[in-house]
Amino acid sequence: MLIRQIPIRNSLSNYMYLLACEETLEAIAIDPLDHALCLRVAKGLGWSIKVVANTHHHHDHIGGNDPVIAATGAQLVSHLEAMQSIPNVNRGLQAGDTLQCGKLSLKVMDTPGHTLSHICLFFSGTETEKPALFCGDTLFNAGIGRCDLGGAPEIMYQTFVEQFYPLADDVRVFPGHDYIENNLQFALDREPDNQSAQSLLAQFKAGLSAESYVSTIGVEREINVFFRLDQAQVRSGIAESLGTDVSRLDDRLTFVCLRRIRDKW
Repeated sequence: MLIRQIPIRNSLSNYMYLLACEETLEAIAIDPLDHALCLRVAKGLGWSIKVVANTHHHHDHIGGNDPVIAATGAQLVSHLEAMQSIPNVNRGLQAGDTLQCGKLSLKVMDTPGHTLSHICLFFSGTETEKPALFCGDTLFNAGIGRCDLGGAPEIMYQTFVEQFYPLADDVRVFPGHDYIENNLQFALDREPDNQSAQSLLAQFKAGLSAESYVSTIGVEREINVFFRLDQAQVRSGIAESLGTDVSRLDDRLTFVCLRRIRDKW
């Protein structure tokens, strides 16, 4: 699989993606908000966009659909239940479906939480290429998506427990936005002694480009507080904010409270 991560550099720091079959150069455009930039990059690479895939219905992910489709004749796909919110969808996707483009095959994951109708696309990898997760606004580098724009943190927790926590450490993570420095600062607010988060934040402060950085699930287990629910500093901070004993916290309540604290942080 050929991957081009494209930063839009707008106020929301969106990423869009082009994924191409190595043999046919037929491509999938994921959430191509900046249609002109998406088309220009595809043309420069010699890739032919055949599919536009929306992870969810928010405007900053679907706003470029029509011009890209008009220019390429691509088919539009989304979560089956988002078809009422996204105009002109050709195919609704459900958990376990396969999205095919040329010889490129992606597994569809139903990942509610940020919204109730959200998909992620999973590339299972090959002998020579590591697996990859294109996760929209569900999982971010060092953080997770908001749940107060049509979703719920309790539902997001179930998505993580059932679908993200079990993923292998070598799965590459390609999110819908670049919030990594702010997310690392929040992680350290919750877990000040996290040396992995300290080190990575220092690298960004020293000039590491967030736009070229690719995390993995293994890295997220080290730096992302939403993967570290049983850590003592994380739990004690939540217990203090709730005015309760730390022994009363479980992973679910810790996750939900972290998301609500992050909303106001």
